[in-house]
Amino acid sequence: MKFTIYQESRPGRRPNNEDRLAHCYSRDALLMVVADGMGGHYYGEIAAQIAVQTLVEIFQRNAKPEIRDPFLFLQKAMLNAHHAILDFTDSHDLNDSPRTTCVACIVQDSIAYWAHSGDSRLYLMRDGRVLTHTRDHSRMQLLMDQGLITEAQAAVHPERNKVYSCFGGPNAPEIEFSRKTPLETGDVLVLCTDGVWGPMPGDMMAIALKSENLMQAVPMLLGQAEIRGGPNADNLSMVAVRWEDNYVEAGSSGTSAVSTQTMPRDTVTTRLDAFGRNPNYRTELTDDEIERAIDEIRSTIQKYSK
Repeated sequence: MKFTIYQESRPGRRPNNEDRLAHCYSRDALLMVVADGMGGHYYGEIAAQIAVQTLVEIFQRNAKPEIRDPFLFLQKAMLNAHHAILDFTDSHDLNDSPRTTCVACIVQDSIAYWAHSGDSRLYLMRDGRVLTHTRDHSRMQLLMDQGLITEAQAAVHPERNKVYSCFGGPNAPEIEFSRKTPLETGDVLVLCTDGVWGPMPGDMMAIALKSENLMQAVPMLLGQAEIRGGPNADNLSMVAVRWEDNYVEAGSSGTSAVSTQTMPRDTVTTRLDAFGRNPNYRTELTDDEIERAIDEIRSTIQKYSK
């Protein structure tokens, strides 16, 4: 595999960053995942951390060096993450369960497979245009589907942040899957939270990400989204990958691209910020509470990532 990838998360104008994101890859498979801890519920950042870390650890165990069935992997890993959050809730006698949205994508053999629950989105972009993006599991999307409001009205609606599917809720999450989607050289996949796509139209992101340098384009987009979000700008998180292989024929790669061709079969490279360690993740928890949360998250995840 050959690709260029960059990820970044910012708190926006919020006191706490409840977003979490990660990517990891073996010689033959790539996983990207973004989770948005839901405000209004206890420990939203912990729900997001459990979701992302569960998917990552299951990937690390199963990418040997590819995932046997990507859609089955996504289904099982996401449901395990949901149950791990419920287990955390029960073991701590919380009055309300931590909750999070989640979107995840696997790429192998130059084919993308993705799934999501909630309103964190995936975009597939080609030649500066959006080919497709995930459909939000939100009240606003249902109203738009019924023709009761327009997309412009949904963007400023007071209930625009309400979702009907998530991890950690009382009902099993609705997990929506993509089709097997072949990628071409130069295609860009973007996973992001609503703090990004809410104020930043997809077509503007597609034009910006058409450039070769993701390490410049992604921070620029996050900065623009934060400005557009105004004084209440939400947390902003994005993972973007430019695919350098082709489903039909091999393409050339830029000097900044990752090449996994020489990786050992049993090796996985991971980028996942430790809970409470990223300076962009401001939290109301004390240092002692963070240490306890890290231990509790680790023990919870070990139970559900096998």
